[in-house]
Amino acid sequence: MTGRPARSGPGILVGTAGWSLPRAVQEEFAGEGSHLARYARVFPAAEINTSFYRAHRPSVYDRWANTTPEGFRFSLKVPKTITHELRLVGGSEPLDAFLDESAALGARRACLLVQLPPSLAFDAAVAEQFLEMVRQRWAEGLALEPRHASWFTRSASALLERFDVGRVAADPARAEGGEAPAGSHTLAYYRLHGSPRTYYSRYDADYLAALADRLRAHRAAGVTTWCIFDNTASGAAAANALDLLRLLET
Repeated sequence: MTGRPARSGPGILVGTAGWSLPRAVQEEFAGEGSHLARYARVFPAAEINTSFYRAHRPSVYDRWANTTPEGFRFSLKVPKTITHELRLVGGSEPLDAFLDESAALGARRACLLVQLPPSLAFDAAVAEQFLEMVRQRWAEGLALEPRHASWFTRSASALLERFDVGRVAADPARAEGGEAPAGSHTLAYYRLHGSPRTYYSRYDADYLAALADRLRAHRAAGVTTWCIFDNTASGAAAANALDLLRLLET
């Protein structure tokens, strides 16, 4: 399948959490096909959040792969069974099942996103054992979004760096320094949830211009950079992602 080249240029993967096409911007996604097919003609990447809540059959992942251009990339949210129920302890069986199911994406499966519950504090022994388990099975992009202040420390960042894990730069930030990526020197991952109203607020032109500059700096340094808009509740994510793509074209 062919599609529009990634408009954000090499090294920057702009998209949204999911691939909903709000009515206000649907004219930007012309042509026939499913929402994903139309979305993938414009954006180079998407984040799959539904994998956090439930398993998907390999045939579903295969359909998503065949619906998108060859250069399209997905980031997949690791199941909550691993992060919220087991709280990173054990988890090899559900992780193996998740990786087996999603393998049907092929090369389009480019990154795993591990989002932690707000109550999960950094425990070096638990974190090291978990990351080693993941890295034994997955050698590609790996991002972690902690939401407890203890993860935003030098020791936690050093551990993430050792395993080449990118700490997510989130907005709103959960702790001092949380607005900037840390850990990996090869992967930066931005998740923009909307501010001041989480999941609803739209980012303004000044914020997006400054963001575009940061993404260009990562690209210049040879860092693969994801920028995912998660302010989807009001439909702002797709509009913000489109605006950012236009800025990156200039």
